[in-house]
Amino acid sequence: MALSTHDLVQTPFEELLATPSSRLPYQHDVQLRFFVLQRPDDTVIVYNSPGVSEAATAIQRLGPPSRLLVNHAHEAMYGPPDLDIPIWMHGADRREVGDSLDIAGTFDRRERIDHDLEAIPTPGHTPGTCSYLWDSGTHRFFFTGDFLWIENGEWKAVVLDPALRDEHLASLALIGGMAARLDREALSDERRYPARAGEFVHLRDATGTRHRTPSTRRKGLVQNMPVRHQKRSTNPQPQSCGIDDVETV
Repeated sequence: MALSTHDLVQTPFEELLATPSSRLPYQHDVQLRFFVLQRPDDTVIVYNSPGVSEAATAIQRLGPPSRLLVNHAHEAMYGPPDLDIPIWMHGADRREVGDSLDIAGTFDRRERIDHDLEAIPTPGHTPGTCSYLWDSGTHRFFFTGDFLWIENGEWKAVVLDPALRDEHLASLALIGGMAARLDREALSDERRYPARAGEFVHLRDATGTRHRTPSTRRKGLVQNMPVRHQKRSTNPQPQSCGIDDVETV
């Protein structure tokens, strides 16, 4: 049976739910979705997307979510979700969001939200882009949003503002230790589980077991220009780099 946009989709991991993908309104080859983290005492939503309101009833059936975590300011274009839920984001993007979202709180540094969930600022795509690391007790997930995605099997990082190039490189270096453990394989059945660019990556567990992650498609935005060899430019076109251009520690 075909999935409705009101459904939640079971990912390959029992504790992680998602929505069917929807298209970016102004760029239809970019797909969007959000994720629901099923924790022992509550649920947490990662990313604000049109699907949050569409799946509000399904989300409520899981129990009232404790918070929604925004990756960066561009997610405000979809407006507030049709849910009574505190919204959190990085403070550096707060002004750009304005009144589009009712922000309950902000992060200004790397910090733990709870014992299993961590906010990790990764500026570069925007000044306040923030990734999230969740340890479910069985698996670890790193939600990158538009900070990183995989295109044609390669890690990509898009810099929209050349003035943020150095910040983006610093963010890549910051996660270098984790990047060495990221699984680059794509989920085999993309027709069942098409993915949004950069939405999440699954870290290997303590035994080194490899797990699959969603494949991603972000065509039309990424130029294959390794940042290591780029010169600073006033050209406003998006620029990209492969994560292998950064030393891992």
